[in-house]
Amino acid sequence: MRRLVWLTALALGATTAQAGTDLFYLGAGVTEGSLTASNNGYLAFGEPELQNTSWTAYAGVRPLSWLALEADRIDFGSGNAGSFSNESTSNTHADASAWAVYAVGFLPVPLPLVDVYGKLGVARWKLNSTLTQTPNFPPPDTVITTPRSYSGTDVAWGVGVQAHIKLLGVRLEYEGLQVDSKTASIAALSVFVHF
Repeated sequence: MRRLVWLTALALGATTAQAGTDLFYLGAGVTEGSLTASNNGYLAFGEPELQNTSWTAYAGVRPLSWLALEADRIDFGSGNAGSFSNESTSNTHADASAWAVYAVGFLPVPLPLVDVYGKLGVARWKLNSTLTQTPNFPPPDTVITTPRSYSGTDVAWGVGVQAHIKLLGVRLEYEGLQVDSKTASIAALSVFVHF
């Protein structure tokens, strides 16, 4: 995470940006995220921690200098959790992703090279999990595998800073998503093109 902040600071410092009037933009980048995949006991064994370096992609339209509409695709990565009893060994593998739609508001800061923004919207998330139970005693071929999928729609928000020159830019942002009763935290460093 510290490397992510340093890289962004260098990119912002080296970028001579210009407040653009371009209408559309596309971007993609790397994320550091954290999510505990408990879902109110839906995963029967353990609560896998999804703490991974993963990816995000987004597209937006900015009809006004202070307002944009944006759609994001966020991948949370995957995680594992295990448990052991006298009868069996259990392992839960989980992965999660989300689609989010935001209204993005840009602050009127007196910095022509930099945009500071906040965003608020909704996210449609999906959590996949597979529970594998292996008996500790023969017969060993009675492994039980239970796949499950869980989804929902919840509030999403974010804050960030971006800078761009001509067609290219760099963005650093933080996003938070409600995933059932948990909050997913995502820090992202990305590049974008506007046209």
